[in-house]
Amino acid sequence: MTPEQFIIAKASEAIQALYAVEIPEAQLQVQVTRKEFEGDYTLVVFPLLKISKTTPENTGNAIGEWLKANSPEIAGYNTVKGFLNISFSEVYWNNVFAEIAAAEDFGQLAPTGKTIMVEYSSPNTNKPLHLGHIRNNLLGWSVAKLLEVCGNKVMKVNLVNDRGIHICKSMYAWKVLGNGETPASSGKKGDHLVGDYYVAFNNLYKKEVDELVAGGMAKEDAEKNAPSLKAAQEMLFKWENGDQEVVELWKTMNGWVYEGFDKTYADLGISFDRTYYESQTYLFGKALVQKGLESGIFETQEDGSVWCDLTADGLDRKLLLRGDGTSVYMTQDLGTAEQRFAEYSLDEHIYVVGNEQNYHFQVLKLILGKLGFGWADSIYHLSYGMVELPEGKMKSREGTVVDADDLIAGMYNTARETSLELGKIDNLSEEEQDALFRMISLGALKYFILKVDPRKTMLFDPKESIDFNGNTGPFIQYTHARIKSILRKADERGVPHSAEAVKASSALTPKEVRIIKILNTFPAKIAEAGAAHSPALVANYAYELAKEFNQYYHDTPILREENQELLQYRLVLVETIAKVLGKAMSVLGITLPERM
Repeated sequence: MTPEQFIIAKASEAIQALYAVEIPEAQLQVQVTRKEFEGDYTLVVFPLLKISKTTPENTGNAIGEWLKANSPEIAGYNTVKGFLNISFSEVYWNNVFAEIAAAEDFGQLAPTGKTIMVEYSSPNTNKPLHLGHIRNNLLGWSVAKLLEVCGNKVMKVNLVNDRGIHICKSMYAWKVLGNGETPASSGKKGDHLVGDYYVAFNNLYKKEVDELVAGGMAKEDAEKNAPSLKAAQEMLFKWENGDQEVVELWKTMNGWVYEGFDKTYADLGISFDRTYYESQTYLFGKALVQKGLESGIFETQEDGSVWCDLTADGLDRKLLLRGDGTSVYMTQDLGTAEQRFAEYSLDEHIYVVGNEQNYHFQVLKLILGKLGFGWADSIYHLSYGMVELPEGKMKSREGTVVDADDLIAGMYNTARETSLELGKIDNLSEEEQDALFRMISLGALKYFILKVDPRKTMLFDPKESIDFNGNTGPFIQYTHARIKSILRKADERGVPHSAEAVKASSALTPKEVRIIKILNTFPAKIAEAGAAHSPALVANYAYELAKEFNQYYHDTPILREENQELLQYRLVLVETIAKVLGKAMSVLGITLPERM
């Protein structure tokens, strides 16, 4: 029972006793007491004046006095105008803490019966993953985990964009410039090798455009008629028509990329329940386009291209098929959406995609609705802001991105250097140190990215993320290790710390009450974060709890306490903090160390 529910139940009893009126609990309003007033929770008195037939102050005081006299859980009250501010007693907070400490899976919400699909990553097979992809992957995985903790059945899926003009550009550049180079011959990861040829294509294309412009062609025409672009477009046409040579090259180069992606995903701790490939799904969209043409929703132009006119809806005209019959991203997304809702009877489909695609998903939902799919409104675009560097935005075509693999390796080195400088390795073996450095580096990376509201553009600073002080992953990891050290020392002394040590009569310090209050809000914070699709709320909750523990630890000599009952209580308290920190950070995909 939440504090709000407890007060509502007790207030109903008070009203029945004082005024002989049975009031529906739904009519009672309870909220957290504002910081400028004394109290924990506030009962709004104004709706009760018709029953009490007296002033707000008299009504509040009468109810407050009854609660204090009849409920040992109520320590005091004060009435400010029409608001009854209620303070809980140590009995109440001890009872709350006893329930939290005894709960096997505190924070896991009840099953909802809903099935939710979360699509994230969705890389193109023409380049390796970069910092922007890292935010996408970490956010998608964490949102999926968060929704699971909220009681939903969740499917994590990846749609690999393995066809289209982008991969054809890399294929063409490799064909004319590669001299048979392979990952094995070059010593490069496959995704890096293919990405190099994507950059090489762009350089070749720019050179050709410049030459055409120098020869007197208008720049706009030159950009459309550069030989390399024409060749890449021809490759795409041949691929869609099953040309054996083009398809074999496509399979080979995509195979290189998949091996590289899998290594990066493993290093990030990212996984999927199912992977879709655009090459296998785009035809579903073509079938839907044909359906839309037959029903008059879409229209064909003179060049054979197919469009949907959305101007009456305040949007634009949307291309669905090019004149040569090749499809676009929208075509694919229409088809995969229909396929997934039909296959899994989804209650919600979340697309984790950057905010530059806001218009795309607005159009997607609108067109699906026009096609008669009632589930179109169950599509949710989790629109997140870009990751920027001190130097500005990243550009894949120009090769000016922060490579994901380089970033992961750099974070490991920074974690290693920082830990060694601070002496935070506690005589660990080399193998244990390596595992710890990886844990710290990934914790730093994930927390720094996920603590920011997804909708906001963020500035990434690797060095700041591995600070052992402040709102960082390593700070929370170190807090957990500190608690585990306390518990190990208690075990060495033979001091028990089971949930049974929590007594309703235990005296609490204000800091202990504060910690119990924070612990008690964890399920509500999980629910709030799930509704907002925002792991940032869980991340910042974990920081608040870790910070509160460190202040408590600084002021309270836990292991030097001579009163055995109080010592055991405090050990249970800090052990519960560690468990909740572990649960919160697991939502972010972050592992907490036993020692540092």
